[in-house]
Amino acid sequence: MLLLLPSAIAGLATGSGSPAQAIADGQDVTTGRYGFAVKLTMTGLPTAGGGRRDSSCSGALIAPRWVITAGHCFKTAKGTRVSRPVARLTTATAGRTDLTGRAGHQVKVVAVHQSPTTDVALARLERPVTDVTPARLGRKAPRIGSIVRLAGYGLTEDGDESTLATRLQTGQFEVVSRTGAYVGMTGHAPRSTTSPCSHDSGGPYFTQRDDGTAVLVSVVSHGPSCPHSKVDLSGRIDTIYGWITGIVGKPAPPAPKPSAAATATARPSALPSAPGRRQVSAEPPAAGEPVTARTGAAALIVLGFGGVLAFVLGSRNRRRAHRRTGVRRHRRR
Repeated sequence: MLLLLPSAIAGLATGSGSPAQAIADGQDVTTGRYGFAVKLTMTGLPTAGGGRRDSSCSGALIAPRWVITAGHCFKTAKGTRVSRPVARLTTATAGRTDLTGRAGHQVKVVAVHQSPTTDVALARLERPVTDVTPARLGRKAPRIGSIVRLAGYGLTEDGDESTLATRLQTGQFEVVSRTGAYVGMTGHAPRSTTSPCSHDSGGPYFTQRDDGTAVLVSVVSHGPSCPHSKVDLSGRIDTIYGWITGIVGKPAPPAPKPSAAATATARPSALPSAPGRRQVSAEPPAAGEPVTARTGAAALIVLGFGGVLAFVLGSRNRRRAHRRTGVRRHRRR
C-alpha cells in the first residue's frame, strides 16, 4: 500500500494515492537477523472507484503489541491519513526473514495512531509478540555523515510487482540532511544506488550498538523512483519520542550486568572468617562433623536462663526493700 513513486512528494501534498518504497540494489538478510522487522499486509483496501485492492508496507516492532510504520500506510481512498485500519484486514508478520516459511508470527492490526508532526504511525496488534526483541527508540538526532541500516520487504525494482521481496532485504545509507520532521538518506552499500522501493514505506532505518541492540533512527516516508542515488526522506523518531512513549509506554531499561564485587559479596563462601572463629552454616553438619555450633547454642541457653533467674530474684529483693523503706517513712511522720 502507498508506494513511493517520483511524484510521491506531490502525492502527499495533494492526497493522491501512490504506493510506498522498498529496497533496490540491497542484500538478502541472514535468517534470524533483524527479527523486529515487520511486513504489514493490507487485504481489501478501498479504491477511488469503489473497488478493492491489496498492498503492503514495512515497519518495525517497538513493543510486544506495537509496530511503527509510515503514516501514509493508513489512508482512505481519497488520500487522507486516518488513525484506524483502512483495509478489511491488516496483518503484521514479525520474526520471519523468509516469508515463504512459517517462523515468527502473524497478528491482526486492531488500532492506529497517527503522528501529528511527521509521516509516522503506530499500529497496535491484537495480541503481543513476546519472543522477538523489539527495536529501541532513538532519542538523539542522527549525525550528518553517519551510516545507518534499512530493512524492508518491498520491491527490488520499481513498477515491477513480480520483484516483491519474499525475503527481508537490507542495505546501508548515509545521513545527508535533517529537518525537524525528516531525515535525508542516500545509498551507501552495497551500492550508491541502494534505495527504498515500492512497499517499503515504514521500513526502519536503524543503528546497532556493540551488543547488537537495534536503535531506530527513522522510518521510510517518500523519495524518487528506485533504484536511484538521490535523497530519500524518512520520518524522524527522536523528535516524536515523547509522543510514541505516551502511547506505547517507555521501554524497560536493560538489566545491568552484576559487577565482580557484587558477585563476590553474594557468595557466602567468598567471605573470610575472623581469625580463630568458626563460620557457622545454616545447614546441618555432615555425618561425623563436631557439633560445636550446637554445643555453643546449648551453653547460651543455660547462661540465658541463669541471667533471667538472677534478674527475677534481684527484682523481688528490691521490692521488699522498697516496702520496708516505705513503712519507716510513714512512721516518721
